[in-house]
Amino acid sequence: MSVTTGLFYVFSAVMLFAAFRVITARNPVHAALFLVLTFFQASMLWMLLKAEFLSITLVLVYVGAVMVLFLFVVMMMDINVEDMRAGFWKHFPLAAVMGVVIALEMAAVLMGGFRAMENPQIPALASADAVQLSNTKELGKLLFTRYLYPLEVAAAILLVAMIAAIALTLRARKDSKYVSPGDQVRVRARDRMTVVKMAATQMAVEPAPVVPQAETKA
Repeated sequence: MSVTTGLFYVFSAVMLFAAFRVITARNPVHAALFLVLTFFQASMLWMLLKAEFLSITLVLVYVGAVMVLFLFVVMMMDINVEDMRAGFWKHFPLAAVMGVVIALEMAAVLMGGFRAMENPQIPALASADAVQLSNTKELGKLLFTRYLYPLEVAAAILLVAMIAAIALTLRARKDSKYVSPGDQVRVRARDRMTVVKMAATQMAVEPAPVVPQAETKA
C-alpha cells in the first residue's frame, strides 16, 4: 500500500467519524466544530486528488466564512436544546427512511460515474515548450460556460439563505429594542407627543435672611 492510499484511508476514517459526531453531538457548538473537522478532512482528500484550488477554497469559504457565520447564528438564536430533542423519536422513522433513500441515490450515481470514468487525455503540444495546465483556469471556464445556469441558481439560493438568516436574528426578543417597520410607517405625531397645559411661571420669592441670635451668658 502506497503512502497516498494510506493517507486516503486515514482522512476518510476521520471524516466519517467527524460527520457522525455532527449529527450525534448534544451541543450545537460541538456539532459545528466537528463539521469544521469534516471540512478539513475533505480538503485533504481534494489535495490528494491534486485539486489544490478546490481544497483551499473549501477551507477558506466553508471553514473560514460559513462555519463562523453558523456559530454566530447559533449563539445569537439562543437555541433551547431540550425543545429540539422533544420530537426527535417522533420524526426519527421518517428521517431514517429519507436518509437511506438519499444514501442509495448517492451510491447509485457515484458508482455509475466511477465505472464510466476514463482518464483525461491531454492533447499533445506541437511546441517543444511544455505548457502547464491550470486547474483553476479550466474550472472557471467550465463554471461560467457549461454550468452557468446552475451557478446562478446556487447564487440565488445563497441570497435567500442570507435574507432568512437576517430575518431570524431580527425577531422580537425581550432583551432587544426591536420595532416593527409597519408600526414605524403608521406612526402619527399626535401619538408620539402630548401637549400638557401648565400654569404660568411666577417669580421666585427670595427667602428672608436669617439673623443669628446673640449668645446668652449664663
